[in-house]
Amino acid sequence: MDSHRLSSHEMAAYYFEVLEVIAEPERIFGGNAGELIAVKEHSPGKYFVVIYREVNEGDGSVITAFLTKRIKQIERRRMLWQKE
Repeated sequence: MDSHRLSSHEMAAYYFEVLEVIAEPERIFGGNAGELIAVKEHSPGKYFVVIYREVNEGDGSVITAFLTKRIKQIERRRMLWQKE
């Protein structure tokens, strides 16, 4: 399996990791409808992806989060920010 979407129960188990990906991503890509896609390597060759929307600097909501090896599909999007 190349991708694994997290159920709400599983996402609760990854709660702090989801927040970390948003707070300290390696890269952020733009979504089609204004959402942001934060990416951070979880383990070698496996990435944690969090898709979220910001309302303002201190508020927003997570749309979905998943683990994937298929990072090339996300890298086709417009990169907005990359960690130096």
